[in-house]
Amino acid sequence: SGASRQLTNAPSIETAPSFSPDGSKIVFESDRSGGQQIYIMDANGQNLRRVSSGQGRYGTPVWSPRGDLIAFTKQNQGRFHIGVMRIDGSEERLLTASFLDEGPTWAPNGRVLMYFKQDAPIDDGKSASVNLYKIDITGFRETRIITPSDGSDPAWSPLLPN
Repeated sequence: SGASRQLTNAPSIETAPSFSPDGSKIVFESDRSGGQQIYIMDANGQNLRRVSSGQGRYGTPVWSPRGDLIAFTKQNQGRFHIGVMRIDGSEERLLTASFLDEGPTWAPNGRVLMYFKQDAPIDDGKSASVNLYKIDITGFRETRIITPSDGSDPAWSPLLPN
């Protein structure tokens, strides 16, 4: 209908929603527990539950195209990570660790994530470059994507017809 409806009502910051592939659930980040964590609820706002449980802050959750995993950014002990977990929060795996890794996005096949990475600033006063990377969800084959200049906030297109 195009009408909007508020789904949460907490005195907290709640951002970065991502619908499940079938549209029945929404994953999002919230600081309602006192720190940035990942929550899932039904698309109508019912059955809200926290799914992240590790140390650190979790953000930018994105549902996998197959509906079995959630990719996220995690900040812990001064490092940023790109990770994946099952939709119930189990089997958390951190795939990367660096000064700043953020913004995961899924390939349409659900096997590869793209994200952006910034190296630590250099002492010469210049800011470090920001580059796009991809990594297999097993945590192998991290590859820099060459762009003409810095790049951030990647997004995959859907599969295109031949």
